Amino acid sequence: MSALRDRFRGQSLSARVLRSSVLTVGGFGFSQVIRLASNLILTRLLFPEAFGLMALVMVFLMGLGQFSDVGVTPAILQSKRGDDRDFLNTAWTIQVIRGFGLWLVACAAAFPMAALYDEPMLTQLLPVAALTLVIAGFKPTRMDTANRHLMLGRVTVIDACVQVIGVATAIGLAWLTGSVWALVISGLVGGIAEIIINSVGLPGERNRFRWEKPAARELINFGKWVFLATVCGFVFTQADKILIGKYLPLDIFGIYNIGFFLAAFPMLLGGMVTRKILIPIYRETPPRESAANFARLRKMRFAVSALLIVMVAIFASLGVWLIELMYDPRYALAGPIVVVLALAQLPMVIVMTYDQAALAAGDSRAFFVLAAVRAALMVVCLIAGLELAGLIGALVGQGMAFVLAYPAVVWLARRMGAWDGLHDAVFAVFGAAASILALWLNWSAVVDLAARAG
Repeated sequence: MSALRDRFRGQSLSARVLRSSVLTVGGFGFSQVIRLASNLILTRLLFPEAFGLMALVMVFLMGLGQFSDVGVTPAILQSKRGDDRDFLNTAWTIQVIRGFGLWLVACAAAFPMAALYDEPMLTQLLPVAALTLVIAGFKPTRMDTANRHLMLGRVTVIDACVQVIGVATAIGLAWLTGSVWALVISGLVGGIAEIIINSVGLPGERNRFRWEKPAARELINFGKWVFLATVCGFVFTQADKILIGKYLPLDIFGIYNIGFFLAAFPMLLGGMVTRKILIPIYRETPPRESAANFARLRKMRFAVSALLIVMVAIFASLGVWLIELMYDPRYALAGPIVVVLALAQLPMVIVMTYDQAALAAGDSRAFFVLAAVRAALMVVCLIAGLELAGLIGALVGQGMAFVLAYPAVVWLARRMGAWDGLHDAVFAVFGAAASILALWLNWSAVVDLAARAG
């Protein structure tokens, strides 16, 4: 125990990584417990179509956010000026301007979106929900500074408090109104709470409007490729919801999102770890620099991948049982969706630890190339799957897109000196074994899904 405590103490990179990893995983676990509890309650207070409507709103808002992302957060994490006040205030000013611009675009797009999906409610929901983009623009940069230095203890606690406030608001309003507006308003309340609590709870100077030309130039030069990459990233991560929401009825789309909520746990955890921890690690210990750096990253990569593969195997094997246990019969189809979707995400989970190497090295162009390849493959595979086999085809299509993108991942990882073929081979074997087990346990439910939603 004494040796373990010593590993966690101090300001060395390994100590900060260990502390940050534990806090990130612990915070994620708490966050998902709260999300699951709220999901179980809200599915009993609301109707499946409400989740389908809110999914369409969130896809559009995420699209707006990512189609205009200039990479402020990764720029702060990797820049040599990441602690400079003028640099931080210029970055914050860009965020605020962007937030107001996105809200105006959302207002203008409300009627076309309602016509496209034949859902008149979107004309009211989108302009109000888009106020979250204005609120997000005022987030203090001290949040990014804490991530930059892997000081995530207070950030994790604050995130948990903000989530509890948002969930409590959603449940209270859903109980009072039984309306999808409960989900919209809770998002606004959570966004405001996030700004207030972070401004009070994190150390650092208050952000002020500032436009320093050298800082703006650096942010824009770095961000132009991040902008293009996030556009592709949006297509890659949200194409399923855009296309499934168009191809299938709204109630089936709502059930798909319930299944996605459970199946995506490992992907969400992996994404959080790579965003919050890996950029500082790659920045401070570049794998090209020495064999010792590569070995340190290999150890970290094996630990992260093992945790994620185990989580995928659990959700894929128990998906049908978990849905039957926690949800009423209206959501039964979500069970096999969890199984197939979790297995489809396995190829992506295996290579998640490579993505941030390019951003840490300041090579946002290479990051864009990978994002573009992934986006193109995802759209093609999803459309082909939906046309050939409906919902089950879309789920399998996502897995095919992840597999076909592997050569592009290897290209980027080799370019950064980060590729580890041994790691990929080991976890490909474990992933195949997990897939066989999960399909054997849930084969009848998967066949039923193919018959009913094919």
